[in-house]
Amino acid sequence: MMQNDLFSKSEPKIEALCDGVYLLRQFIEPELFYNQIMKMAKISPFRRMMTPGGKIMNIAITNSGDVGWYSDRKGYRYLPLDPLNAKPWPPLADFMIKAAKQAAQKAGFKNYNPDTCLINCYQTGDRLTPHQDKNEQDFSQPIVSMSLGLSAIFQLYEEVRGGKPKNILLDNGDVLVFGGPARRYFHAVKKLEKDNHTLTGSKRYNLTFRKAL
Repeated sequence: MMQNDLFSKSEPKIEALCDGVYLLRQFIEPELFYNQIMKMAKISPFRRMMTPGGKIMNIAITNSGDVGWYSDRKGYRYLPLDPLNAKPWPPLADFMIKAAKQAAQKAGFKNYNPDTCLINCYQTGDRLTPHQDKNEQDFSQPIVSMSLGLSAIFQLYEEVRGGKPKNILLDNGDVLVFGGPARRYFHAVKKLEKDNHTLTGSKRYNLTFRKAL
């Protein structure tokens, strides 16, 4: 359910940041999504995965959907079962899929059909280094990223890792959509500063909806 549906009849403002990148401010109802994350984390808990090179990631991760993104010594990939319990990942709730589809549609990406959601839990000092999302099969499908809790700076590079990034402030309830020419852009998240949020305390949650298969 979108926050716009709950409180206003007006269309949410959408900002075109560059070709293929769009920001919808205050687009979702954060508490609804946060409560769902807590339910799903009871089935598939957050964990700090290992990179193929043997390093432990500094951001705790879990998944929801038909498959879940996973990393260990064997590499980056999508798995139908959670290795922690050998059970399917928690299913995507209907309202989550609806919100992701509507955000994508408002950004001009029609027929978006996400089948997975990677959920990151950031704590004070956590950061995401520049990377590409490239384990999916269909790069014509955008990524829809939703922010809950503490604000963060999302950094958007282009097709190379170096250079000066475009810094984008993401607040509680914001949704960022990137696809088209920006689908394979390198991106990162700056170090999370110490703060407190009424919904999530000292944490920030980020949901990235993708079409993986």
